[in-house]
Amino acid sequence: MSTLHKIALTFIKSIGPVNAKNLLAYCGSAENVFSATKNQLLQIPGIGAKTVEAILTTDALKRAAEELKFTEKHGIEVLFFSDDNYPKRLKNCFDSPILLYFKGNADLNHPRIISIVGTRNATEYGKNLCKQLCEVLAPYNVIIVSGLAYGIDVTTHKECIANDISTVGVLGHGLDRLYPQIHKSVSQKMVLNGGLLSEFPTLTNPDRQNFPQRNRIIAGIADATIVVEASIKGGALITAEIANSYNKDVYAFPGRTNDVFSEGCNFLIKTNRAGLINNANDLIYYLGWDDEVKEKKKQAQTTLHLNLTANEQKVVDALQNGQLSIDELCIALNIQQSKLAIVILTLEMQGITVSLPGKVYKLA
Repeated sequence: MSTLHKIALTFIKSIGPVNAKNLLAYCGSAENVFSATKNQLLQIPGIGAKTVEAILTTDALKRAAEELKFTEKHGIEVLFFSDDNYPKRLKNCFDSPILLYFKGNADLNHPRIISIVGTRNATEYGKNLCKQLCEVLAPYNVIIVSGLAYGIDVTTHKECIANDISTVGVLGHGLDRLYPQIHKSVSQKMVLNGGLLSEFPTLTNPDRQNFPQRNRIIAGIADATIVVEASIKGGALITAEIANSYNKDVYAFPGRTNDVFSEGCNFLIKTNRAGLINNANDLIYYLGWDDEVKEKKKQAQTTLHLNLTANEQKVVDALQNGQLSIDELCIALNIQQSKLAIVILTLEMQGITVSLPGKVYKLA
C-alpha cells in the first residue's frame, strides 16, 4: 500500500477514522479506495452518496504529495493503521486515527507506556507530584506520554528529561509548528529521547477543538492514565473519561477538598472513575511492575551463577532474602566456618558477594 494513498485517504472531506477503516475493510487498500467506481462505493455499508461524491471529486492525492514531501524532508515517520509499527494499544480503540505522524525514536509499542495529564494551572503540589512520580518510575524502563501543554503536561516532560525517561508529546496541530512556542526547547530534547506525535497534517492550526480530539490518543496509547491535578472541567477529565471508555486503567492523586485544581481528581476517585494513588509506588503496585522487576532480577541472578559449586550456590541462595552474618550462614547451611570462609572469599573475588563490617555478607 503506497504511503501517498495512505496520506491521501485522510484528506478526503467528510471521512473520519471510522468510515476510513470501513472503506479499507471493503476495498482492501487505500489505492483501491481511489480507483473504486461510484457503484462499488455505494455498496459499502455506511458510505452514503455525499461521501462517495467526496471521494470521486477529491484532490487529496495532490495535497498528500505535498505532505509526503514534508515528512521525507524532516525525518517524520508515517504510521498507518495497518502498519506493524502503528501503536497497537491505540489500534484497539474504535475511533483511533487512521494515520499518525511521528518524529522521534520511542517505541510506541513499548511494554510499559503510561500517560500523565493535568491542569494547565499547575500548583507546586502538582509539580512536586510529577517530580516524585518520574524519579521513582525512572528505573522501570517506562515511556511517559503527555500533551506538551502548559502546567502538568510540560512539567511531566521536563521531569522525564531530567530523569532520562523516554517521553512522547501528543500535539493538537501538525509537526510543522509548535504550540505553545515557549516549549520548543523542551520538544527538541524530547525528539532525542521520545518524540512528538500527531494525527494532524501540516498547516493545521492549534485550534481549540483539536485538543479534546488529540486526548483520545493520549488515553489510547497507554496502559494507564494518571491524573495529577485537575479542575472539575478541562482536558484532563476528558482524557480520563475517554480512557474509561476504552477500558483503560485510570488513577488520580487526591487533593484537599477546597483546592480548585484537585476537584477533578477527587471527583474521579469519588465516582469510581479512577483509582486513588498517593505516590508512584502505589502505581507500580497496581500495574504489577514491581513483581516483574523482582522476577527478572531473580532470573538474571540464576543465570549469572550457573557455574557455582554446590556450597557457593547454597550461600547465594541464603543471601537472596538479605544480609547474614557468617555465624548465621554456618547454622543455616550446616557448613564448618573454616570451609565457609573459603567459599565466601571465592564469591567475593567473583564480585557476587560483598563483605560488611562485623563479618556480615550480602549479594553484590
